[in-house]
Amino acid sequence: MKESTKRSMVRWLHIILAIPIIGYIYSPFDLVHFYAPITRYVFVPIIVISGLWMWKGHLVRRLFSSRSPQNLRASHS
Repeated sequence: MKESTKRSMVRWLHIILAIPIIGYIYSPFDLVHFYAPITRYVFVPIIVISGLWMWKGHLVRRLFSSRSPQNLRASHS
């Protein structure tokens, strides 16, 4: 899979999962308790992780790609 396709998928995941948060913010106060747990524990963490991945994912990929298991064993010997 090309990097542009992966980036597009993460971007759309981020956008689509933001929709329930908008509903949570603008819903009537008496209905918030229905949305609160799933919004707090599912949607917000996924949006934060996908946002961080879009922002700094290239550094994480570079960190893991430069350290293969063989390089780690050689550096500790």
